[in-house]
Amino acid sequence: MEHFQFTARLVEVQRNLYNFACMLTSNRDDAEDLTQETTLKALDSEDKYIDNLNFKGWLFTIMRNLFINHYRKSVRAGVVIDRSEDLYQLNSKQDSGLMTPEGSVSATEIEALIAELDDSYRIPFSMMLAGYKYAEISKTVGVPVGTIKSRIFLARKRLQSQLKGYRD
Repeated sequence: MEHFQFTARLVEVQRNLYNFACMLTSNRDDAEDLTQETTLKALDSEDKYIDNLNFKGWLFTIMRNLFINHYRKSVRAGVVIDRSEDLYQLNSKQDSGLMTPEGSVSATEIEALIAELDDSYRIPFSMMLAGYKYAEISKTVGVPVGTIKSRIFLARKRLQSQLKGYRD
């Protein structure tokens, strides 16, 4: 594929890329940045594109990978993304409250509270903590996804109320 054809196809799918970026980021400014970064990455990787591949799918894969890499980087950095007007929290580290004896709860105490939950709440909640997605939990447990989400929400609320005294 010639550079002109590649560029023309890239311009044609910009709207689709932006819509996908909006779905990933839930923010217009971040979506525009992600779309622009994807476009630049695609132009840099033009020589790696094989002509018989699905062009749009190739671009969406690039975008998804960029999004995941940014997410992982922000999680590793532990920095709050500040969306306030005066940028008050810009680059401030999150304080978990676990460095003080009053703010800490031992893992065994939390595990004991989770173990007290009814199986219908404990199993989905434990699977969610292990990294399973709602659909995977639903399939494993044999319960609709909406029910799984509700049970996890209710288990979380119950644990929060039981651990409320630790945060005061």
